[in-house]
This record gives sequence, C-alpha cells and structure tokens, in this order.
Amino acid sequence: MAIISMFYGIIISMYYFDNKQHKIPHIHVKYQDEEAVFSIPNGEILEGTMKSSKRKLVVAWIEIHQDELMADWELAINGEEIFKIDPLK
Repeated sequence: MAIISMFYGIIISMYYFDNKQHKIPHIHVKYQDEEAVFSIPNGEILEGTMKSSKRKLVVAWIEIHQDELMADWELAINGEEIFKIDPLK
C-alpha cells in the first residue's frame, strides 16, 4: 500500500497488484473510522462508507486528478513505484 495523497483528514491509498477483487481502477480512502473504496473512472463507492461531505471532496479530487490516478493505477497493478498526487486545496 502506498499513500498517494492526504487532505482535510482524508488519506488516499493505492495498493500494489490490487486488480483482483474489484477488477476496475480504484483507490482506498480513510477518514477517521470510515473506510471506502472509490472507482477512479466515475467516483462511485465500490465498498464501505464515507460521510457525504467527505465523499464529495474525494469525488471532486478524483475528477481533477483522473489522468494522474490512471497513470498511478497502471504502475501499481504492475508492481511499480507510484507517484504522489497533489491534495485538494
């Protein structure tokens, strides 16, 4: 697992070789005691829960950084080093 960004108490991670369970590009998000898996292509929650206000921030961040996330996804599923992505400001 690698943390790729943090903002407003939200931690965004991507796991290496993580294309088996969900089959689509995704990120893992933690906020306090909540955890969720978000689809990169559309920002939908695939698993878990997230407060509405934090979910909206994550979806906006995904939309802004779509290309970078997809590039990191390709690296991660091949076990290569991934890059940090700017936080939401």
